Amino acid sequence: MNAPESLRKDSLYLAETHEVVNVARDLVDYNLYLQDAALQEAVRREGAAWAHDDLAAFGAMLGAADYLELGVLANRNPPELDTHDRFGNRVDLVRFHPAYHTLMKTSIEHGLHASPWADPGEGAHVARAARVYMHSQVEAGHQCPVTMTFAVVPSLRTTPQLATLWEPKITARVYDPRNVPDADKRGLTIGMAMTEKQGGSDVRANTTRAYPVGSGGPGQPYELVGHKYFVSAPMCDAFLVLAQAPGGLSCFLMPRWRPDGSRNALQVLRLKRKMGNVSNASSETELRGALAWMVGEEGRGVRTIIEMVAMTRFDCMVGSSSGQRAAVAQALHHCSLRSAFGKVLNEQPLMRNVLADLVLENEGSVALTMRMARALDHRADEHEDLLVRLCTAVGKYWICKRTPGHAYESMECIGGSGVMEDSPFPRLFRESPVNAIWEGSGNVQCLDVLRAMQKTPAVVGAFFADLAKARGANATLDRYVVALQKEFGDLADLEYRARDVADRMALALQAALLAQHAPAAVADAFCASRLAASGHHNYGALPRGVDCAAIVARATPKA
Repeated sequence: MNAPESLRKDSLYLAETHEVVNVARDLVDYNLYLQDAALQEAVRREGAAWAHDDLAAFGAMLGAADYLELGVLANRNPPELDTHDRFGNRVDLVRFHPAYHTLMKTSIEHGLHASPWADPGEGAHVARAARVYMHSQVEAGHQCPVTMTFAVVPSLRTTPQLATLWEPKITARVYDPRNVPDADKRGLTIGMAMTEKQGGSDVRANTTRAYPVGSGGPGQPYELVGHKYFVSAPMCDAFLVLAQAPGGLSCFLMPRWRPDGSRNALQVLRLKRKMGNVSNASSETELRGALAWMVGEEGRGVRTIIEMVAMTRFDCMVGSSSGQRAAVAQALHHCSLRSAFGKVLNEQPLMRNVLADLVLENEGSVALTMRMARALDHRADEHEDLLVRLCTAVGKYWICKRTPGHAYESMECIGGSGVMEDSPFPRLFRESPVNAIWEGSGNVQCLDVLRAMQKTPAVVGAFFADLAKARGANATLDRYVVALQKEFGDLADLEYRARDVADRMALALQAALLAQHAPAAVADAFCASRLAASGHHNYGALPRGVDCAAIVARATPKA
């Protein structure tokens, strides 16, 4: 039966069921530096204003759609391990997607792995931290070998004969991923092999043995035998390793290849299957008489490696702050385009409250991180050195611990689409706990805070001296600092209360920095929401009187 003429209009037979309207779009083709007011301000005040043009160019490159896609590809195509070639020869080769290598090449060529050591000076650590902060927003996993290469230099310098031999290639801006002897390369990367399954953070429980080849001692060769449960970035050219020498736990530099051009006796058993940090290869490795050279004094392995750990912990602060910015930038962008109930989301009072709160979290993280970068630039100054000793652990604990909740709340701003795997948020969310756990989890950081206070009491004075710079800027902050000083006078059950003390120290530092340097809308809102007696609970519970519109407008990227 023929349909009536009125039903035969072309429009009624089209497959289109709806128009695509009132949706956001990808946050691409924007400048990660020039669209981040908090980062720009921190770079200027902490001593790296000279780097503005280079950072702006770097931010433009990273924000391009094609470059942002590299981060997606590197995680969609995780590394694979070939233990043997097709003829049965042991190769221990980790294969990566080309996107990963492009990201590594960018990091190395822009000095993210070594610029403060190769080109020290005012603001060197600050400028590097800004680059890491931006590049980690594109892809966080590849930052692991970059960070360890950066962090190894202070430890290596404890043994000048090794530093002279290795540092020039470690600091070179040349990325060479080939699995060939270090003598055949112009640039090297360094990994870390500390953790064993029976000890975890308690590295003194390590059982890997180090046998001297000759007389032994600093700079001398040993052969290592043992099992390392977590070896970060097994494709690196050498690794800093902890092992038990005759004189106690010691630190060693272990290359993948021996000087004679033969493969060193370290065998990769498997790659770890991680919930996040997918682009980065983490492995389990056996050392079967692997040749290595002692770094630092025998029996002082923890002391030798502690400088490397301090640098990696600092980069955890940078990385988690970066994750916060990546998450809130997506939320702000989405909410500036999407409407509901007749109004754009970022104009609705409750959503503004949530977004502003997420921005405040990130602003506090950036302020504290970049302040510590300046302290690293001025460690010759006793005050700055004391801050590094104490506040690196405080910042690493607090910022990294806050990031998973921040990622989730940012994802909720997107709604159901944020949970989909083609959204940026699943990767951001899975990455968010990593820095809180690696390089010493929360309890380890808090106990290190107490240890620093007990071992070097002057760190407490330096901490309160820095807070005093903000005295009078905000009455809530002034009261908070007085209460915190009283807390330090009560030593009862201090280990039990360590997390509470570290929480309050971190908030005081962030508030003091924002009170001195941030716009009044940001500083006042941070202090009112984080330092008030009622405490701070879920995001979006900012008190009355906060200028949420100004805070949101300041942080929203324009793309």
